[in-house]
Amino acid sequence: MPIPLKTNPELDRTVRELKALSREHGAPIWRAVAERLAGPRRNWPEVNLSRVARHAPKGSTVVVPGVLLSSGTLTVPITVGAFRASGAARRKVEAAGGHALSLLDFARQHPKGAGVRILG
Repeated sequence: MPIPLKTNPELDRTVRELKALSREHGAPIWRAVAERLAGPRRNWPEVNLSRVARHAPKGSTVVVPGVLLSSGTLTVPITVGAFRASGAARRKVEAAGGHALSLLDFARQHPKGAGVRILG
């Protein structure tokens, strides 16, 4: 039996389900996110809230194919999906009136990927 490239079962399941969503709905954004997650963890983006605030207008939807960190402030409500988010980042997003979701929940809510921006 071949050794899997990724040993984290949650990550492996996320990559498989994102690729399946991409095929089902014809949304290349989820394949791009899955390929980034399948790569080495050292190449995953670590996005701070200050970057999200700079590049995401009010009410937008943003996906982070890596880690969402809490440095900076967020004043507008946005929806953020990330593979992993720090607890402080989740609290700050929700305090601004937005939503911080896991990557799979986010992808299930936006299966076509329309209007979703990739940050990182």
